[in-house]
Amino acid sequence: MTDAELATQARQGSSEAFGALVERHAARARRVARAALLDEHDADDAVQDALFSAWRALARFDPARPFGPWFLRIVVNAAADLRRRGKLRRTEEVPEHVADPGPTPERETDRALLRERLDRALATLPERRRIALVLHDAEGYVHEEIAAMLDVPVGTVRSDVFHARRAMRAALSPFKEGDQ
Repeated sequence: MTDAELATQARQGSSEAFGALVERHAARARRVARAALLDEHDADDAVQDALFSAWRALARFDPARPFGPWFLRIVVNAAADLRRRGKLRRTEEVPEHVADPGPTPERETDRALLRERLDRALATLPERRRIALVLHDAEGYVHEEIAAMLDVPVGTVRSDVFHARRAMRAALSPFKEGDQ
């Protein structure tokens, strides 16, 4: 079933159809929320808020348009609302001498190190650039779709993606395979 068909059924009250839409778009929504909020728990909260908002707003959804960008716009708004309300979790680093990471395979360690460096580099970007970069490079949206989601001109999105990539290259340039 297509997103449009599921959305039409969901608009008619089918929670199963809405559940299928959620399954299709939840991982992407979580990645976008994480890019906006820089915390996986806050991202989960934002996605939950967005799901509730999307369910309530289904009557306003136009099935002739793609569901994904419409829903991700709601996710971006939910993340911004969460940040504005100041309900973000405050965390503290666990000192290394207290933490016990336990034995992990080398590959997982390398992936975790890369993820940490990516997260640090992403955290240095302004929020809109960070979201634009994730939507474009990780999620595969085109500039026009991102512009609609973020409610900014297409040229701004192109500029944000360009500058975000340049900043990421600079931040990650010291990282080399085997550089631990």
